[in-house]
Amino acid sequence: MSLFATLVEGLADLLQPLFQASAAAAAIVLFTALVRLLLHPLARAAARGQQARARLQPRIAELRRKHGKSPERFQKAVLELHARENVSPLSGLLPGLLQMPAFFVLYQLFSSTTIGGEDNGLLTHTLFAAPLGGRWADALGQGGPLGAAGLVYLGLFALVAAVAFVGYRNARQMAAAALPGAAGDGEQRPGALAAVGKVMPFMSFLTLVTVAVMPLAAALYVVTSTTWSTVERMLLHR
Repeated sequence: MSLFATLVEGLADLLQPLFQASAAAAAIVLFTALVRLLLHPLARAAARGQQARARLQPRIAELRRKHGKSPERFQKAVLELHARENVSPLSGLLPGLLQMPAFFVLYQLFSSTTIGGEDNGLLTHTLFAAPLGGRWADALGQGGPLGAAGLVYLGLFALVAAVAFVGYRNARQMAAAALPGAAGDGEQRPGALAAVGKVMPFMSFLTLVTVAVMPLAAALYVVTSTTWSTVERMLLHR
């Protein structure tokens, strides 16, 4: 059994008196939050990089007016500005990428039926009436959307929708500050940045798909991590 699995199961044992049969679910949520807390310095570094780019936006807007008819010259001038100010156009992305291995390991832990050749004991527990190893389709087949397990998923969907809406608004504001023309002002942006600016605000809603198709244990991890990210971004980009 992996170290992470041992830690989560030990945490579930500690939470058993408070949460009874849902102790493993509570342990997943708490353990995910603790991991995100440990990774918070990387998130702060990413926020500083985004804020550094945002400070250059007035000067980038001036370059856009000057070179608006020549996208190639505009992009070259922007890169030169970043170089003079010691601000990388991709500053803030590296700290985010460094967090990915931890997210992948935790996702595997909460979605795999076996760990190191042994059965994943976490998936045998429940969140109220919903098995942590089950999916929404299983709940629909065992009582429908208003059955005992179905109501657990409806509650999660409601939480995810609220977090996704807040994340959508926050992502649009961040995109407007970090990417030239992301606020929808009709100005031209470099192709890759334009694509990111259009897609990024909608990424929050992908969590709804995760909750619907993944095992409940993995869904709890993703919901907790997404909620943390949304709150963290709001606090770091005030």
